[in-house]
Amino acid sequence: MSAATVTPPRLLLKVEEVAEILNVGRSTAYHLVLTGEIESVTVGRLRRVPAGAVTEYVNRLRADVEQIRTGDGVA
Repeated sequence: MSAATVTPPRLLLKVEEVAEILNVGRSTAYHLVLTGEIESVTVGRLRRVPAGAVTEYVNRLRADVEQIRTGDGVA
């Protein structure tokens, strides 16, 4: 019997991968990164997105929707 190879989860994603995960265009993903809406880091000359930053972004979007729905924070 052979041992199953376990691939550890990737910690950093390419912006193109973020676009695919969020089902948005590449330009939109770059815009989110460059405006700071999605956290990113540089590794040498490369721009990468921590995997958890995508989840944090989606959670913020959901919280914003919930806040609007419940009327919290509306002036």
